[in-house]
Amino acid sequence: MKLQISMHAKEKMDLEGINEEQIKLAITRGAISRQTEGYLAAYTYFSVAYKKKADIYRIKTVFMNK
Repeated sequence: MKLQISMHAKEKMDLEGINEEQIKLAITRGAISRQTEGYLAAYTYFSVAYKKKADIYRIKTVFMNK
């Protein structure tokens, strides 16, 4: 799985303590819901907003679930 992480998502990853392996787990094992422009994967205590094009996952943001 190839990730393309936006600058915003990288900043949020640092802030929230989320790494690339956790993002991959969220995408493969999380609860996926369709959004206007992409998908949202909710997994354990965080979520990942992303778009998928071919085999590339463009990570838009990550955030802690409330």
